[in-house]
Amino acid sequence: MSELNMELKKLRELELKTQGLAARIQTAKSGEQLDVDLVQLQIENKKLKNRLFILKKSIAEESNAGGGAASKPKESSSITEHLESVFGQAIASAFPEFRDTPVIIAPVNSTSAKFGDYQCNNAMGLSKKLKEKGINKAPRDIATELKGHCPASPIIEKLEIAGAGFVNVFLSKDYASSALSNLLRNGVTPPEVIKKRVLVDFSSPNIAKQMHVGHLRSTIIGESLCRLLEFLQHDVIRINHLGDWGTQFGMLIAHLEDRFPNYLNESPPISDLQLFYKESKKRFDEDEEFKKRAYSRVVSLQKGVPNSIKAWELICNVSRKEFQTIYERLDISVKERGESFYQSRMLSVVEYLRGKGLLEVDEGREIMWPDDTKTGIPLTIVKSDGGFTYDTSDMAAIRHRLEEELCDWIIYVVDSGQSTHFNTIFKAAERSAILNPLSHRVDHVQFGVVLGEDGKKFKTRSGDTVKLADLLDEGMKRSLQQLESRGRDKVLTPQELKDAQESLAYGCIKYSDLCHNRISDYIFSFDKMLEDRGNTAVYLLYTYTRICSIARNSGEDFTNLPEILKKTNIVLAHEKEWKLAKTLLKLHDILIKCSKELFLHFLCEFCFEVCTVFTEFYDSCYCIEKNKQGDIIAVNHSRILMCEATAAVLRQCFYILGLKPVSKM
Repeated sequence: MSELNMELKKLRELELKTQGLAARIQTAKSGEQLDVDLVQLQIENKKLKNRLFILKKSIAEESNAGGGAASKPKESSSITEHLESVFGQAIASAFPEFRDTPVIIAPVNSTSAKFGDYQCNNAMGLSKKLKEKGINKAPRDIATELKGHCPASPIIEKLEIAGAGFVNVFLSKDYASSALSNLLRNGVTPPEVIKKRVLVDFSSPNIAKQMHVGHLRSTIIGESLCRLLEFLQHDVIRINHLGDWGTQFGMLIAHLEDRFPNYLNESPPISDLQLFYKESKKRFDEDEEFKKRAYSRVVSLQKGVPNSIKAWELICNVSRKEFQTIYERLDISVKERGESFYQSRMLSVVEYLRGKGLLEVDEGREIMWPDDTKTGIPLTIVKSDGGFTYDTSDMAAIRHRLEEELCDWIIYVVDSGQSTHFNTIFKAAERSAILNPLSHRVDHVQFGVVLGEDGKKFKTRSGDTVKLADLLDEGMKRSLQQLESRGRDKVLTPQELKDAQESLAYGCIKYSDLCHNRISDYIFSFDKMLEDRGNTAVYLLYTYTRICSIARNSGEDFTNLPEILKKTNIVLAHEKEWKLAKTLLKLHDILIKCSKELFLHFLCEFCFEVCTVFTEFYDSCYCIEKNKQGDIIAVNHSRILMCEATAAVLRQCFYILGLKPVSKM
């Protein structure tokens, strides 16, 4: 305890010493290069804050432990993390020489309650370590010692030794009841994590091309990751890295000059930008004179010639409106920052890399190897004609994000085909001292392709790429047909029907994407995603709607939950009540797992589990009792509170996944 306090005091002194750091960074002018000392201080300060967080948490746990009791878990506690703390103390007490051994806690997947709810699986590993020191001790004996050294915890009802040396943990019903009551009083709170400044790069369509099904996964996955990280209270920057620069704009500008020569004075009526792009591409491929003029317009654009800039802005604005329509339909929020933003920074990063001696001349171009072994594929930083490439743009972007945006963590949500490219960029950024792996995290969140029901790449019957707008329209049409087939158009108001239609259409498209492991390809099928059984958005949304109706049908007012909780305790006597309670309490573990591994299908599986366990609960535990005449004779307030807790958990999960539940469907 005293050592921790001494280190904490030292760290506080260091933090005071660096208080002026943030101000210096914030006041640095845009584009101004931060000196090496400042960047180093910045890195040290980030590490300092993370260490402070860990130390404060350790001190709080030790302070609360007084006399062998584990720290009292907070609403923000993850059950797994709390049990890791409990068994960490047990290992340190029973086997001090192995106090730094990582604690292994696993949820028990068995349906049998006799195996408990969680297991500590450290005994066999410790037995092996002791054997290396010449001490023979059976894993089961080690498990017994760990059990005996575990501090008391309000989460744990009892511990049992099982098998070759597993310590089974049985959760406390009193703790669960209290935790669910707090959830209803205070809403769903996020688990406690070390806060970071995170930039998520996602969606990223190209100007002058319509968004198609290929952009669907990046857009949906990126939005949900942002919502997850924001809920965990990270500082999240959402970036749409638009393709708004490069050779294609030379041909578009040249074509615009021919088709609409008065474009400087009158906005050109380009109704179909995709067709306009195809026309310019055809001329570019077939007409050498046009191609030369197109290249000259690229140069004039890069030099900032007003006429070319005006033409570029007009083309970008047409695309921007089309993109925004899609984003509004899917409820996507993202800040546009195209490749053009990095034009001046590309010049800067080239000089930076040259100054470090990292660029080599190769057949007239300047290349950079990602590491000192000079193997693999090098980056082309400067082309033989003096132009820049995607490699240059991405190096400028990662430098801007780490040194100017001061991000701790960058996430690129881009398809799996780009994995080699991003691995090379990350290595090159580390080699050039732009990226410091000790203080920065970078992830390429890759994903597979969308397939048609024939198992081939999803295309229209004519072989064209499916436009995203057409896909959303088809979803709206199919969801309305399903609602009408159930006669919902006869009982819902026009607005309720429209809300239900949008909820199903866009929800099933998003959920069908997110519920699969993103690494894998997946088959896009409206028939399957609109099924009301199994792990589908339709099943989840219908279950949620049914849950919402229970309190409404009780004939009592359950809107003021804090007042009801003053008079009603949540009772977990029935096995299905207890099963539902334990399922809901997994939420924090699941959210932490999703954020660490950046896979959202874990959250989808959790939602499906909540809904199936709730159905078991509802079928076995009467919330409202009626007589033969249909009159209500009893309302079980505790069980209706369980319904409300389930609805609250699902609402938060749905928000992260981008689903919009409705109270009537």
